[in-house]
Amino acid sequence: MRKRSVLAWGVAIVCFVVLMLVTPAIPQSQEYHDFADQREFLGIPNALNVVSNFPFLIIGVIGLILCYHGNYFKLSLQGELWGWTCFFIGVAAVAFGSTYYHLKPNDARLVWDRLPMTIAFTSIIAIFIIERIDERKGTVSILPLLLAGMISILYWRFFYDLRPYALVQFVPCIAIPLMAILLPPMYTHSAYWLWAAGFYLLAKVEEAADKPIYKWTHHIVSGHTLKHLCAAMAKLATNVENILDQV
Repeated sequence: MRKRSVLAWGVAIVCFVVLMLVTPAIPQSQEYHDFADQREFLGIPNALNVVSNFPFLIIGVIGLILCYHGNYFKLSLQGELWGWTCFFIGVAAVAFGSTYYHLKPNDARLVWDRLPMTIAFTSIIAIFIIERIDERKGTVSILPLLLAGMISILYWRFFYDLRPYALVQFVPCIAIPLMAILLPPMYTHSAYWLWAAGFYLLAKVEEAADKPIYKWTHHIVSGHTLKHLCAAMAKLATNVENILDQV
């Protein structure tokens, strides 16, 4: 089993190196900061893109409370508790990081938007490894995965290349549904993981269609604002899954 794990990591590293060698760098387009809805309300610039981050704070704080208040989620493994703690801290921090970014969108502030999201993404992968593959391997993977996510952001910021960050962001979108379908769950109600993945993929579509959605809704709401709400729903689905597992 140990040899198999080493082989898997070796293959993953080789694939990553080859990918970095054969693909061109992906710079951060400055058009990314040009959001469709830039309306100001009550002195708040980009108001809807700012206030739509509030659900992340609510979901993250509630998740942390339920983790530690009498262990409501009944997490039986120490690694699970660590993983979910990192996840909910990341979710709550998205509210602050994304708000800070949307008040004055630029590359420097975008770091603080992406950092908490990356903490949440990588924590979820570790949680899945704990629940579906091996408790020890998943627990040990928490810190390396968090570091990999942070390094991907630093690499983008200093080398102006989004490729590592793109992998960190999109690998969970593929890995989580596959593991949810193919690997036996530790808990029931695991279908909510698929709902979470679905909401997140929908959020990415809405993000890409920011300006068309703003036009289609007659300037009522933009795709980016809806992206925030759908991403929050993805996080909420994980809370629901944990709650139902205790029913």
